[in-house]
Amino acid sequence: MSNKILPKIGFIGLGLMGSAIVNRLQDLNYSLTVLGRSRNEGIIKAEERGATVVNNTSDLAANSEVIFICVDTSKSVESIMSGENGLIANVKAGSIVIDLGTSVPESTKAIGAKLKEKGVSFMDAPLGRTPKHALDGLLNIMSAGEKADFERVKPVFEDIGQNVFHVGPLGAGHTLKLINNFFGMTLATAMSEAFAMADLASIKREDLYSIMSAGPLHSMMMDLVKANAVDGNSKSLGFSIANAHKDLGYYVSMTQSLNVSSAIAAGTKASLGSAVDLGKGDLDVPDMVAHFAETFAKTAK
Repeated sequence: MSNKILPKIGFIGLGLMGSAIVNRLQDLNYSLTVLGRSRNEGIIKAEERGATVVNNTSDLAANSEVIFICVDTSKSVESIMSGENGLIANVKAGSIVIDLGTSVPESTKAIGAKLKEKGVSFMDAPLGRTPKHALDGLLNIMSAGEKADFERVKPVFEDIGQNVFHVGPLGAGHTLKLINNFFGMTLATAMSEAFAMADLASIKREDLYSIMSAGPLHSMMMDLVKANAVDGNSKSLGFSIANAHKDLGYYVSMTQSLNVSSAIAAGTKASLGSAVDLGKGDLDVPDMVAHFAETFAKTAK
C-alpha cells in the first residue's frame, strides 16, 4: 500500500453502506472529502477520522479526482447532478464520477452524456453484499463504463471489493444490479413467507431451516433471513424493505421498457409494498417474516 499513489476521493451519501465504505477507505489512508444531506453519524465519524466535510458539490469537486455517489434513488442522483449547484456544473474535467447505488439505467446513460460534454467520465458500479462486508473490503462490485476508466479506478475498487467486475458499457451495471436485486429480494421474501407459513402450520422455524439448509436450497440469503427469524438479529441484512420495494419497482419498469412482463417480480413487489403501506419500510428485509406472520394470523382467523 505504501507504494501506491492514492487518488483524492469525494464521497456523497454516508448512510449505512456509504459510511462503511468511507470507513474502509480511511483504514487504507485515502484522503476523503465527504458530503451528506445531514450531519449524521457517518459524517461525524468520517470527520473524526480526518475527512474534510463540505456542504456543497463545488467544494467537494474541487478536492476530488474520483467522486463516489452512494444514495437511495435515481431521483436523488439526478438531484445531486442537476442545477447550477449540482455536480455536473461544478465537477472538474478529467474527474471520474461513480454511482454506487441502484439506479434506472436510462437515467444513468443520460447523466453520462451530460458529464461527457464536460470532459468527465461517469461509471455505474452498484454493489452486492452488506455494509458489514464493506467494512472489510469484501463487496461485490458490478462496474460499467469505458474500459479505460475502469482500469483507472480498479485499484480503488479492489480496496473496497473482493469480487470486482467490469460488465460492459455505461448502464450495464445498473441493469445487472436490478436483475440481481429482483432475484435476491424474491429469495428473501419467499424465505420470509416460508418461516411465517411454518408458524401457521405449527412447524418450528429451527426445524424448517435445518431441513431446507441441508439441501440445494441453502444460500447466504436464506441464512440472513434465518438470522432474523430464528436468532433475533433485526439487522441481519442491513437493507430496508422500502429500498427493496424501490428496486423491484425499477426492475418492473425495466421489464416494461423491454416489452415483457414478470409475474414473479410483480408478486415480490406487491408483498414488499404491503409492508411499506403499513409503515414498515424502514425495517430490514428479513422483517418480512414478522409481516407475513401478522398478515397470516389476521387472515386465518
